[in-house]
Amino acid sequence: MRKNSKKRDPIPEHFKSIEEAADFWDSHDLADYWDLTREVHFDVDIQRRVFLTALEPELAKKITACARQQGVSSETLINVWLTEKLAAAMQS
Repeated sequence: MRKNSKKRDPIPEHFKSIEEAADFWDSHDLADYWDLTREVHFDVDIQRRVFLTALEPELAKKITACARQQGVSSETLINVWLTEKLAAAMQS
């Protein structure tokens, strides 16, 4: 018998979408369902593509300083700027 005698909603056997599963777990506490869990093992193959581009040293220093001021990495700042510039170019 569960220590917690609080009534709980049944977990749907299948969720129709990721959003439906997220909605369920946003409004339910996994601790109430701990007795229904089991240990699983799986492998994750995360592949990231990196494209290297040469920058002038002074430009790289300025970008790094600007990124620090904004609290983001140089890579993030460059990606944001390039995305904005590309969007503007595509509208022209």
